[in-house]
Amino acid sequence: MTSTDLLVDAFGRVREEVHAALDGLTPDDLAHRVNDKANSIGWLIWHLTRVQDDHIADAAGTAQVWIEEGWAERLGLPLAETDTGYGHTADQVAKVRSTADLLAGYHDATHEQTVGYLETLTDEDHARVVDTAWDPPVTLAVRLISVISDDLQHVGQAAFLRGLLGR
Repeated sequence: MTSTDLLVDAFGRVREEVHAALDGLTPDDLAHRVNDKANSIGWLIWHLTRVQDDHIADAAGTAQVWIEEGWAERLGLPLAETDTGYGHTADQVAKVRSTADLLAGYHDATHEQTVGYLETLTDEDHARVVDTAWDPPVTLAVRLISVISDDLQHVGQAAFLRGLLGR
């Protein structure tokens, strides 16, 4: 198994868990928050997908699926087109309302672009610095693992919230 195989498998597991978290939920289920400061399932799935889309597009030097494929318009959220949810206030979290089908569709499109990019990589590519704003600078390998880690944390939170809904 190659490093690309491992990365594709990891992102595939994220995708599976995103679909499991969304399956059969209504827009009200997706927007439910356990209190007025908590994240919702819909926000968590949107945010993890936005971060993946943003970070992978940046590393690959490509456009984000959110913008390029029209997902920003389809979801129609009252947020800036470049917003990824990082640092959102409780009021901003409440603005993220959608359907399970739209969130899953956006995640699938982002997953497809992610896998397409991963399949172009060699082991040597992983050492390339993709972000010099940190000390030490962030390599592609570190960025990819960071995105996987963040995605899995957020989809786990969404699964927990789904359980609280009794679904």
